[in-house]
Amino acid sequence: MNPKYESLKAILKSYGTVAVAYSGGVDSTLLLKAAADALGEHCVAITAAIEAVPKRELQRAKQFAADLGVRHILLQPDVLSLKEFRANPPDRCYHCKKLLFSGLLEAAKEAGMAVVAEGSNLDDEGDYRPGMRAIQELKVASPLRAAGLTKTEIREISRELSLPTWDLPSCACLASRFAYGDTITSEGLRKVDAAEEYLHDLGCKQIRVRIHGNLARIEAEEHDLPFLLERRLEIDQKLKSLGFAYAALDLKGYRTGSMNEVLQ
Repeated sequence: MNPKYESLKAILKSYGTVAVAYSGGVDSTLLLKAAADALGEHCVAITAAIEAVPKRELQRAKQFAADLGVRHILLQPDVLSLKEFRANPPDRCYHCKKLLFSGLLEAAKEAGMAVVAEGSNLDDEGDYRPGMRAIQELKVASPLRAAGLTKTEIREISRELSLPTWDLPSCACLASRFAYGDTITSEGLRKVDAAEEYLHDLGCKQIRVRIHGNLARIEAEEHDLPFLLERRLEIDQKLKSLGFAYAALDLKGYRTGSMNEVLQ
């Protein structure tokens, strides 16, 4: 087994007990697997089931935790009650993470867990991620980073362990689909989740639907662009039925953090 995975397990074992902030994505799934391997019943998974989490991702998280036999705690914090979240400033993620991880710390304490661990990796240090500030302030552990694991290495180890997420596309909070300064609403979150679910079902593995007012800007991988153009009338009709006035295809295609481009 990869020596970095052994290092990750050793780090987790040193905690004694751990609550894993579990989203069901590539990083947190490997982290939960490692915690279960290292600590057995002395670990739990905690998931914040908020409106900004895609339904598909939440169901995947529930299924994997059940398959692994790990106790799974679901929290339902009301992020839309937080004005700093709704207003969607560039540091929105900081305010959201502060709320979520404060709740996770309380739940972990009630469950008898000494440490809360989250799944950021070494590559996350190079992007604009204001949420990391909240994680540091609350003293949440980041064992994947401590073990020196990159995203590529996490996928490689996940494949070796036959984890179902090893080739899973990146999946971020639905709030990241809104242009900074545009108000985040429950209706908007449902619209973008439904639009992306529809495009996934058409066969697009990696997709984003970014919201700019009443316009939906679709980001897809380059090899999917011709397919989407062929189905453009059908897609336009579907997105209009979901409440968008316009649907546009981004010619640059899919990329992470595209909403941050206006901050540079």
